[in-house]
Amino acid sequence: MHPDPSPADAGAVSVVVIGHDDTAHVADAVRSALGQGPAVREVVAVDDCSTDGSAELLERLAAAEPRLRVVGLPVNSGGCGTPRNTGLDAAAAPYVMFLDSDDVLPPGAVDALLAAARETEAQVTGGLCVRRELPSGREVPWEPALYASPAVVARPADRPRLVRDTLSVNKLYATGFLRAHGIRFPDGRFPYEDMVFTARVWAAAPRVALVPDRVYVWHVRRAAPRLSISLDRTGVDNWRARTHACRTAHAILLDAGEKGLARAVRAKFLDHDLRMYVRELPLRDEAYRRAWWAHTRAHLAEYDAADRSGDPAAPGMLLARVLLASPEPRDLPRLRELAARPSRLCPPYARTADGTPCWSEELPEVTLETLPERPVRLLPLAVDAELRARTRLLRLRLHELYGAVGRAGPVDAEVEWRHRDRAGLVLRRTVPLRPAADGAWTAATPVPLERLASLGTGAWDLRLRLRFRDGATRTVSAHALTGPGLLRPRATPSPHHGLILVRPYATHGGALALRVAAGPQDTRRLLTGRLRRWLP
Repeated sequence: MHPDPSPADAGAVSVVVIGHDDTAHVADAVRSALGQGPAVREVVAVDDCSTDGSAELLERLAAAEPRLRVVGLPVNSGGCGTPRNTGLDAAAAPYVMFLDSDDVLPPGAVDALLAAARETEAQVTGGLCVRRELPSGREVPWEPALYASPAVVARPADRPRLVRDTLSVNKLYATGFLRAHGIRFPDGRFPYEDMVFTARVWAAAPRVALVPDRVYVWHVRRAAPRLSISLDRTGVDNWRARTHACRTAHAILLDAGEKGLARAVRAKFLDHDLRMYVRELPLRDEAYRRAWWAHTRAHLAEYDAADRSGDPAAPGMLLARVLLASPEPRDLPRLRELAARPSRLCPPYARTADGTPCWSEELPEVTLETLPERPVRLLPLAVDAELRARTRLLRLRLHELYGAVGRAGPVDAEVEWRHRDRAGLVLRRTVPLRPAADGAWTAATPVPLERLASLGTGAWDLRLRLRFRDGATRTVSAHALTGPGLLRPRATPSPHHGLILVRPYATHGGALALRVAAGPQDTRRLLTGRLRRWLP
């Protein structure tokens, strides 16, 4: 909890709101900034040459609100950097923060950030951002480990994980600090401009305060007619723009003498950016895959020995090694599983002629000799999930991994069904894991369709918590098996609901999930417009 803002904090913050052709949301964004209270001296709304009436809407709001100033750009800039720079130039308060027109600041955000900034004399103060999926309302925290508890970081080099939070919008900046160091966003059409801006911030070595408060709500509208840059990843140019931003951020930190932070940028690329796009590769056409593969290999070739000095069996590092070893796209389904969260290394488990574990017989140079030495909590364990809707029986198979699983001694699995859009809605059941003749471990349990349907229709994700002989645990997802009779939608009679519709399916990461609908209302809605989501 933060103390109430003091009178000295009144008018301490300028909030820069940027937007283009967003009449549906910009007023909500502005009101959320004005609603922060007296600490906000002004809201500077920068309209990037809208043609949908956004500018006129902002002017009407400004006529009734003296704290709102509207700045219009005469020509559309093509990106987010120029309007943010324009707002920064116009900001009159000692502190500034940024807000996009389709997002909102939750109540108390400015007070929480400002109190920490004043108390710690920090030039940059960051708080928790949540990604809110719309229309479901499901919220996913962004980099929650950074904001688990209050902290003060004397300089960013003391907390390299800061480079993983590339957002500019969940932070309060001392305006004089940004201006003294000439820190600005890239102008014009520059996707992923946040990555470059935050690199420039960290390169200036500010004192940083972190608070666990929710300070920004990032709205994710996947069904919007015009997708945001971060969601519109169907073209390979998006990937080229992302790698360019990562390369630029790395160069900025390297030029500033921050070698540790520069190395952390590349580690973040392997663990976050690369894994995200690899998960989507099987969805793309052949032309995209080949262009993506060639571009990524060229980008990874820039990494030096220090960048590759981490665990060679870590998922991101292993993905990079496979990419560099193969001139052509290969093993995409298996790479998708490796890129999943949690990571899964699916069979085959090959060895070189001398018995060394390796990626495959075709790529024996990609060795995995360190993999069996990892603690069980870090192993990319592969569990296959077979679900036949007719029998409602979930069968699980935990694969051996070069002897590491057998040494750990699997005991049981806690089967967890978690509702995707309703936080805290979980069904759990623990089942024993039994050794199979082929060296794997198996379990079987009924799927509680009646209970799932009663708790909430919609998507249910499957998670497993494996327990081993020494008490160690590992949370994994389950690879969805395909084949005749598998992953087929089915209608099942229900004594309580009349009818339950269930469709097992594989997520983008390859994990098993269910869509459940029940009763006449859900059935009617399904048949009148949502059938395409259920059919293969």
